[in-house]
Amino acid sequence: MTNRSTGTRRTSRRPAALLLAAALAAPLVAGCGGNGAAATGTEVRASAPAVRPAVDPARVAATARATDAFGLDLLHTLTATPDDAGHNLVVSPSGLATVLGMLLPGARGATADELAKALHTDLDPKQYALAAGALNRPVPAAEGLTLRQADEVWTQQGFPVEPDYLATLAAAFDAGVHTTDFAKDPEGSRKAVNAAVEKATEGRIKDLFAPPKAINPDTRLVLTDALYLKAKWASEFKPSHTEDRPFHPLDGTTPNVSTMSQTGEFKYAEGSGGIVGEPWQAVELPYAGGNVAMDLIVPAQGGFAAFTKGLDQAQLDRILGALSAQPVDLQLPRFHFDTSKELTSALRSLGVHAAFDHADLGGIAKEPLAVSTVVQKATVQVDEEGTVAAAGSGVGVGVAAAPAPQPAARLHIDRPFLFLIRDTSGGRPLFLGQVTDPRAG
Repeated sequence: MTNRSTGTRRTSRRPAALLLAAALAAPLVAGCGGNGAAATGTEVRASAPAVRPAVDPARVAATARATDAFGLDLLHTLTATPDDAGHNLVVSPSGLATVLGMLLPGARGATADELAKALHTDLDPKQYALAAGALNRPVPAAEGLTLRQADEVWTQQGFPVEPDYLATLAAAFDAGVHTTDFAKDPEGSRKAVNAAVEKATEGRIKDLFAPPKAINPDTRLVLTDALYLKAKWASEFKPSHTEDRPFHPLDGTTPNVSTMSQTGEFKYAEGSGGIVGEPWQAVELPYAGGNVAMDLIVPAQGGFAAFTKGLDQAQLDRILGALSAQPVDLQLPRFHFDTSKELTSALRSLGVHAAFDHADLGGIAKEPLAVSTVVQKATVQVDEEGTVAAAGSGVGVGVAAAPAPQPAARLHIDRPFLFLIRDTSGGRPLFLGQVTDPRAG
């Protein structure tokens, strides 16, 4: 993994703008990484230490749970209105928590307090960064599984970023530094940042920072995270078993959608009342290698909105903890869609205000800085072979098994459902979303 940063110095005392962005894509193997030195007009000024600091495993586990909670908060915020609740959605809790975690060590006062609260952490900012970086370490390599995450810092040529801040990012996230000239060539700089994210996500995330003003002459610093997943199912679906079957979206129609099917042994659970007050079924589909899996949570017909609204991190833990191996007759729609969100208002609703309004980012630089935008782009694709997922996140700162003959469980997913793609070895929530209509691209 690599990270780069860029920033610029001005005599103006207006707060410099900070840009935050996240991009994501999904289905099959994961990989991501950026090579700042390859970007036109940049140079590497710093690199990670030879030995990464050891991190208490308890802090890493707590950060994984905190990221779960942050992801659910984000899901609830982005689906708060009936119109938004009815759409497909995919976000990357890991990607967005990482770029906020990269920002946190440079924050002070209320700015730091609000970010920490939104991230559900009481760790010291540097300790949180180290724990988040440890959580993002690569999973063991396996045939049919690629999972990579890369973090980069881009800074304006000549902008005096605090050495301690860069050292923290290098130690925690393996982040080096790119320099570029936002002040004189904002469009060229924007293209360089976007190209690095696009390359890191195997072309899945394009134009993370969209024109024309996402990056401008006032930009001083950009932080990015790129996450890419390509993973084959441990037990693939046979294309010959895929056929059109009815699905029941929230709009009351009953279209036919391309639906995969197989019968085999999976981790499965079902319940009602006790956990979230609504009946549900859940199944876990492992990917090749055994360290990453997709969990599907399917509320009863008519109960999707109430179930999703009531789901919190503790309840999600209980659902996942209830899963046990048994034969399952499974039907799952194929789906492929994108999500693009500007997340400033969402973060404000989670209590993050100072970073945008009167930021104290004195740990980054002496010049007044402020966050100007937070964006996320995502795409997810699920088919018979598996899942491909990629995510890019960024912050910018500137001035201003054998078939069972009698399956014990039947899960035909013909109604809206939630999905979670997670690193089961460390608990990292890579992708979280909802599918309300598999036809929607």
